Amino acid sequence: MSPALIAALPFLGAALPSILIRTGRNNAAAVAALFTGLALLGLLLNLPTVLAGGVVETKIDWLPWLGLNVNFWIDGLGMLFATLILGIGLLIILYARYYLSNRDPVGQFYTYLLLFQGAMVGIVLSDNILLLLIFWELTSLSSFLLIGYWKHLPEGRQGARMALTVTGMGGLSMIAGMLILGHIAGSYDISEILKHKDAIQASPYYIPALLLILGGAFTKSAQFPFHFWLPHAMAAPTPVSAYLHSATMVKAGLFLMARMWPVLSGTPEWFYIVASVGLFTMFIAALIAIFKHDMKALLAFSTVSHLGLITFMLGLGTEAGALAAVFHIINHATFKAALFMSAGIVDHEAGTRDLTRISGLRKLMPITFTIATIAALSMAGIPLFNGFLSKEMMLEAAAHTSWLKNDWLIPAMATVAALFSATYAFRFITHAFFGPVSEDLPKKPHDPNFGMWLSPGFLVVLVVAIGLFPMAVAGPYVQMATNAVVGGGYHMHTLKIWHGVTPALIMSAIAVIGGIIFLGAHAPLQKIWDRTPRPEAKAIFDWIIDKAHALAVFITQGLHTGSMARYLMLFTVASVAAGLYAFSTGTIGAPTRDLTPVNGAAIAAWILLLTATLSIVAFHHNRILALVMIGIVGLIVSISFIFLSAPDLALTQISVEVVTAVLMLLALNFLPKVTKTESSRMKLGFDAGLAIVAGVAVTGLIYALMTRDFAFPTMSGYMLDNSYNLAGGDNVVNVILVDFRGYDTYGEVTVLGIAALVIFALTEALLQGASSRKLIAWRPDVARGGDKHPLMLLIVTRVMMPIALVVGLYIFLRGHNQPGGGFIAGLVVAIALVTQYMASGFAWTQARQKVYYHVLIAAGVLVAGVTGAGAFFNDMPFLTSDFGYVKLPGLEKFELATAAGFDLGVFLGVVGSVMLALGGLSRLARRAAMGEQGGEDGAHIVAEKPEARVLAPLAAGPYPPEAKVPRRWWKTARAAQEATQAERDTIHENKKDHGGDH
Repeated sequence: MSPALIAALPFLGAALPSILIRTGRNNAAAVAALFTGLALLGLLLNLPTVLAGGVVETKIDWLPWLGLNVNFWIDGLGMLFATLILGIGLLIILYARYYLSNRDPVGQFYTYLLLFQGAMVGIVLSDNILLLLIFWELTSLSSFLLIGYWKHLPEGRQGARMALTVTGMGGLSMIAGMLILGHIAGSYDISEILKHKDAIQASPYYIPALLLILGGAFTKSAQFPFHFWLPHAMAAPTPVSAYLHSATMVKAGLFLMARMWPVLSGTPEWFYIVASVGLFTMFIAALIAIFKHDMKALLAFSTVSHLGLITFMLGLGTEAGALAAVFHIINHATFKAALFMSAGIVDHEAGTRDLTRISGLRKLMPITFTIATIAALSMAGIPLFNGFLSKEMMLEAAAHTSWLKNDWLIPAMATVAALFSATYAFRFITHAFFGPVSEDLPKKPHDPNFGMWLSPGFLVVLVVAIGLFPMAVAGPYVQMATNAVVGGGYHMHTLKIWHGVTPALIMSAIAVIGGIIFLGAHAPLQKIWDRTPRPEAKAIFDWIIDKAHALAVFITQGLHTGSMARYLMLFTVASVAAGLYAFSTGTIGAPTRDLTPVNGAAIAAWILLLTATLSIVAFHHNRILALVMIGIVGLIVSISFIFLSAPDLALTQISVEVVTAVLMLLALNFLPKVTKTESSRMKLGFDAGLAIVAGVAVTGLIYALMTRDFAFPTMSGYMLDNSYNLAGGDNVVNVILVDFRGYDTYGEVTVLGIAALVIFALTEALLQGASSRKLIAWRPDVARGGDKHPLMLLIVTRVMMPIALVVGLYIFLRGHNQPGGGFIAGLVVAIALVTQYMASGFAWTQARQKVYYHVLIAAGVLVAGVTGAGAFFNDMPFLTSDFGYVKLPGLEKFELATAAGFDLGVFLGVVGSVMLALGGLSRLARRAAMGEQGGEDGAHIVAEKPEARVLAPLAAGPYPPEAKVPRRWWKTARAAQEATQAERDTIHENKKDHGGDH
């Protein structure tokens, strides 16, 4: 199976658990396990190749000119981490099925889990640093959802925010560092970067890149001083803690250091930064863990400590250190996941995980006791368990490492840290499972069912198996991954339990014996610890966040006053200043182009344009008149496009002007029709002077550009030459929109749809609560016309409707070779629909609406996206169009182009967006009209939601109040059955309050 498909499988299955949860939690868990299992199976199919020293690759050129290629590879390191992610993920899915209660949204949990799993697999299999960065940030976002899964817990929400803030900021740091690294190496592909060790370490940018990359790695792997977020993430459900903090999220930073080890390690900077931070983190976190009463908090700080151990090993910069790091990554994942799940079992069955309350559980929970004890002894580094082997390797490496020519500091700190580790491991066992049986627990403790202890039980079997037979069980994986870390050519010595009496064995014995002694003195030491003042990382973090927020508020309130005039003034001043600086410091050649001759029509249009513009300035207080003048300006611009042989732009401009005018009139309905004078004479003089200066500057810039040849060939020549050859279209403007710059168009249609949805959401909010009451109480400030729906207008629009639709279809079909296209056709059809609303009223038109405009927007974006993605099947970039010619009986040969599908998406998106925005504003007008008429005829909609619109009478339309509702309306309006009783009550209450019939 290809690496790309392996990385994609969790994402492909992510939505299914949330859907299938309706059929039962077993089905949700099963589908999550299915996709995880398929990804794991596909990964293991590549294991023989990787074990033999090969690499499995998938390379897709996406944006090669930016260095962004969708490249995936499976080497030894990626194979190791992906196996841990998917293998332990499978066990967590089983465990969570029995751990989460019936009140928890289990489907949502599995969706979040698969999203996170896919992001982690993407990180470890990425062969492009830009792609890796995308997955890196996805892990931060998806882990935020997992940590904050229990939204009802304040500590869960805070832990999620803290994790996102710290790891997100670290991700930004890492992005900068990785980009520098790619710049030095001349490639953003990781496999290429790893070949340029000498160039990278000789570069003056090596240290900045190193610091920035380590910033991302240290925050992700909770290294000091960023260690504090991980313990607070323990507010998450235990399956999340077991997954994120044993084998996945916190290992991402370690993976990054291991991945970049061949090019970044081996320098004094690497050693003193990485090894020192790792060793200190291992020491301080182990000390804190001893005095934690919460089992998960103890395990959290122990996780930080062991992450520090691995960081320390990688920081040594030696092959032995890399070997120990790789081996402990495997061992830590097995015993720590088992310990977290054991703590979760205790909490689940006893109702608490407080070590000061629970004791003697070995008698009540023998299976849990066995699992937890084996895992904890491995964590303590006791022989015959896997943790002992990698701890010995760490101590052996530490025994032969000096720090600033001091030969005893690192061995001593490593030994004391191992002593602390043994202490909290022993405390975890003795305080929870030994001693008298607790009697005052919230629940009667007992072992859980088979499904909950199977996963940790399987992991402790691996703990014992690796401990007894390390070479047979873990040797191939360790060899394979270590080779990838060190850059190949490494031959691992035999992994075994007994190496004789070595410094590491002596240090280990001291740690174990010292841990037992320390545990015996825990009670008085706990009192001293509690009384000792010490800095609280969370308090420091909260203080920093508060100060950063205060600074942001100060800057924001200073710059963003809410005055659009001020923003425009600052933007204009800055733009003019930049232009004047460029003009005064640069050079400009003599004109090379002659001016175009001017005829009488152009002069007349220019005078009309100037007159309309000046009229806007002079009469801007009259908003209706100003809107008319703006329309004239738009019309003159459209005529200018025709004069300059740009009919597509002219059609678009005219259509946009009509739609904009209607929407603006709807909005102005609620605003004063005359603006009061607000600016002083001094400000008016300043604004006029600035406008004149800016106008002259822009005019000069345009004149300079249009009278001179460009320094480089323009893109227009390329597009004119290749419009038909590459896209099969003679209309260059349309080809640019749907092919050459199709991605821009796709983005614009998406943004247009989002804007329409925002307008809908805003109007929806305005139709609720206090704003709705204000609308009802609103009265127009000008007299209304007597006839809301003039008969002539009504008849003309009814007759023109089919004609307009045919014209829209004609413009759509001819767009690829003649002026037209989906955008213009969409505007024409939207205008035809708008006239129906204007002539016949909102209710009459809305009653005959067969498709919701939300659906049109979604369909437009989907159709355009699917059409663009179809190019992938032809091994072409996204949105590359294809075309051919078809001959049907009785017809001339005609062209078929995939661009028509994209244009259809644009058409649907434009129609849906315009009409949804219009509908939102119209609903506000109808709510206000109800208040205007005082509800005397009871003829106005109160509940304006689309699904409740059919409950309203039709008096707002062309029918009289007593007219019978057409049967067809009720037949075609599915929403009639969907309206809730609450909405009906709202209608009746509002009508009663305003005198209407009910």
